[in-house]
Amino acid sequence: MSYLVAVLSDKTQAEAAYSALEQEGLPSDRMNILGNGYPSADDYGLVDPIQSVRAAATQKLYSLVPVGFVVGFGLAWVTGIVLLERLTPIGNYTIAGFFGAVAGGIAAYLKSTNAGSIDSNETLPYRNRLDAGKYLIVIQGTEAETTDRATNVLNQFQPENIQDYPEPTRA
Repeated sequence: MSYLVAVLSDKTQAEAAYSALEQEGLPSDRMNILGNGYPSADDYGLVDPIQSVRAAATQKLYSLVPVGFVVGFGLAWVTGIVLLERLTPIGNYTIAGFFGAVAGGIAAYLKSTNAGSIDSNETLPYRNRLDAGKYLIVIQGTEAETTDRATNVLNQFQPENIQDYPEPTRA
C-alpha cells in the first residue's frame, strides 16, 4: 500500500477531483479530502512536529531523570565520595543522586531536540497548506492505483503538488 497526497487550491477543485477519482473506480473509503469543512490534519492523524517533540521529551524525561538519580546515588555510594563534610553518608549520596537526576534531565532535553520523526517532518508542509486554506486529497491504495490511475486523474486538475509515499512502517 502507498499514499498519494495532492494539494488543490480550493474546495470546488478538490470536490471535482474527488468525484473524478470515484468515477475512475477508486474506492471512496480509501480517499479523503482534508481542509476547511472536511476533516482537519489532526482528525486525519497528520503528526504535529511540535507535539511529537514534546511527547518525546516528556517520555525521555520520565525515564532518564530517575536513572540519573540512581546512577548518581550509586556512584557516590561505591566511591564513598564526600560532597559536604557536615552531612551523613546517606545525605551525600542523595545529593549526588540529585546531581545525577539533573544530568538525566539535561540529557533528556538534548536528546529530545533530535526527536522529530521523518513522518512528522514530512507532514509539516501539508499542515501549513491546510492552514493557508488549501485542500488535500489523500488516497490510499496499491502502487498501481495511486501512481498510475489516481495521478493521471489528478493531473487534470493541475494540483499545486502531488506526492506519492510508501506506507509508513511502525516499529
